[in-house]
Amino acid sequence: MTELKNFVAVDWRSGPDRIYFFFKDTDTYSRFDIGDNIVPGNYPTKTAGHWDSFSPFTQHLRFGLTTTSFGWNVDSDEDIAWFFFYQGTTPMVCKYDQDTDKVAAFHKVADSIWKPILPYFDKIIAGTWFQLTGHPFLFRFILNDGHYLSFNYKAKTLTRKPFGDYQLGALKPYKDRIITAAQNDRTFADSYWYIFLTHNQYLTYNIQSDRLVSGPQTINEGNWPGLLRG
Repeated sequence: MTELKNFVAVDWRSGPDRIYFFFKDTDTYSRFDIGDNIVPGNYPTKTAGHWDSFSPFTQHLRFGLTTTSFGWNVDSDEDIAWFFFYQGTTPMVCKYDQDTDKVAAFHKVADSIWKPILPYFDKIIAGTWFQLTGHPFLFRFILNDGHYLSFNYKAKTLTRKPFGDYQLGALKPYKDRIITAAQNDRTFADSYWYIFLTHNQYLTYNIQSDRLVSGPQTINEGNWPGLLRG
């Protein structure tokens, strides 16, 4: 059985909802189609030749997340993947346009809208758009030290809190096992945050109710068909 480790999961909202998994040790990736509940048979595949001009940096990817018409072009349906990575020793972010499947821009994190998270860049292992009612500009980032960040883009506020607080407290027992996470932005139900752990397990976290729904569960052909394919 393939052991999932040293990988980054990123959600995709343009067209059919998906989650991409980047396996950094082999520089390959897989695509999980949420609607069909399967990884198509031609995955995993090499990242080379895909991902436009971001392709050379996929092995340096640290975490990623997706936004839709976030703060600009509000009359459009602009789906953007934000890929956070290192270029040498410099923290960078790639703005990847999911609708065109092309890189829109590269920025130093220090020169981007994400500048407030820069002091914690080395500790962040996952992030997501935490769309709570009344808080459309809220992001959450999981750190590797048993803490998390809450970043409000509009208010320009950033707080760091430990697991065990009234929010994300259910993650505390797994703080040393979290590898990556990605959101399933469900249209007619609360959004789920899939948090992937060591030993091929995962948690399902309900974002709107801010609670753990299930897990840890073991990844298999029933719940993530094709994901363990070597």
